[in-house]
Amino acid sequence: MNKKLEKLLILAVDFISINLAWMTYYQLRVTSGWFEVLGRPEFYLPMFVIYFYWLVIFTFVGMYRTWFAASRLDELSTLFKASFVGIFVLFFLIFIDDYINGVGSATRILLFIYWGLFLFLTGAGRLFVRSFQRKLLIKGIGRKNALIIGFNEKAKEVMNQIKQHPALGLDVAAFIPVNGSKVFDEYEGVKVVDSIDNLTNDIDNYNAKEVVIALEKDERDSLVEIIAKCETKNVGLKIVPDLYEILSGQAKTSQIYGIPLIDIMPQLMPEWEKRLKRLIDVLVSFVILLITLPFTLITAAAIKLDSVGPVFFTQERCGIDGKIFKMIKFRSMRKDAEKLTGPVWSQKDYPRITRVGRIIRKVRIDEIPQMINVLKGEMSIVGPRPERPYFVEKLATEIPYYKRRLKVRPGITGWAQVKHKYDESIEDVKVKLRYDLFYIENMSLRMDFKILFRTVFIVLLGKGHYD
Repeated sequence: MNKKLEKLLILAVDFISINLAWMTYYQLRVTSGWFEVLGRPEFYLPMFVIYFYWLVIFTFVGMYRTWFAASRLDELSTLFKASFVGIFVLFFLIFIDDYINGVGSATRILLFIYWGLFLFLTGAGRLFVRSFQRKLLIKGIGRKNALIIGFNEKAKEVMNQIKQHPALGLDVAAFIPVNGSKVFDEYEGVKVVDSIDNLTNDIDNYNAKEVVIALEKDERDSLVEIIAKCETKNVGLKIVPDLYEILSGQAKTSQIYGIPLIDIMPQLMPEWEKRLKRLIDVLVSFVILLITLPFTLITAAAIKLDSVGPVFFTQERCGIDGKIFKMIKFRSMRKDAEKLTGPVWSQKDYPRITRVGRIIRKVRIDEIPQMINVLKGEMSIVGPRPERPYFVEKLATEIPYYKRRLKVRPGITGWAQVKHKYDESIEDVKVKLRYDLFYIENMSLRMDFKILFRTVFIVLLGKGHYD
């Protein structure tokens, strides 16, 4: 099923089930006559308020993310935990209201009846959607092609499990061996083709949406190369771990119909944290743009008086998933500074920096317009610094994993900026990449606040670097 259609269907079913739970509760609580009612409460306004309340909670816990072979029991478990937190908050709010108005505890107890109705109806709606999806997949609608990297007993076992469980919605298009030595072999009607050297082309040729890596121990050296090639494509990436790694706890696995798999994710931040991070980005960027408006006007006038050229400087940068966007800054260099040289590394004392530019760079005022990029969703407050497309392509050929930075939204400040200096050489870029990858693998709101806290001190002390 198309991702957008899937989300629309889930939203529609949730809308019906959540509102039906409210209507049923209202009938029991108000119109049935079974319980004492002091006054007839409003019907429609609370219904829509409660729906949006649950919509926010479901969004934050990730209940609207795309589903792939997830257990329906796991989804019901997530629903239970999310609704438990939501009911607890409602219980607390009703408790405060009852205490202020001197009402007894009966209304609070009745809330648990609503919880039971909510769980039953919403859970039933979710099970209906997932069962409907499974039937479509089994009938061949919405299925995806998959490639298995490797041709060994482990790869054959994965193939067997995928064939035995059509509800996965996967069709194995080909086996891709590491070195191409077993080309023209086949297993269960699926051929061994090519080698990992042409993996990016094979993903396109077979229109693959999932890649499962099943390597032998002596093939592990190729793992980094395989992951690097897959990261330039929009594919799900999973690794079949060794039994020793599972038993020793070295690999955190999920299971798809009995196959233990490590799901390689671009970031480890939970869904609710990602939503909250975006909300914080919007609020903080809006407030900063509002507070700094006087400084913005003064800076714009100073730039205009100091040198010829526009007030703002826009430059193409690579955003999340490699999407190009125009990053906005106050112009701190002379007009057409790179016209003769072409793209060059940033320099601490670049000779073409203007007098005003030197000052605004020192106090980081030149970065303020990037808050517009944050508001638009092109950047975040915290994340790896966005790089120019020219350097992204150049560095990707020299540094493995470089394009992994493109898996997250770029930021105004980041772990690399508070830990390292100017990018004056390829070695500086490699060092900063390690910091960026560390950030991506350890993304959390706690780490974002830590970076922001360090950034404030760096700005006050006039240290660090933002290109």
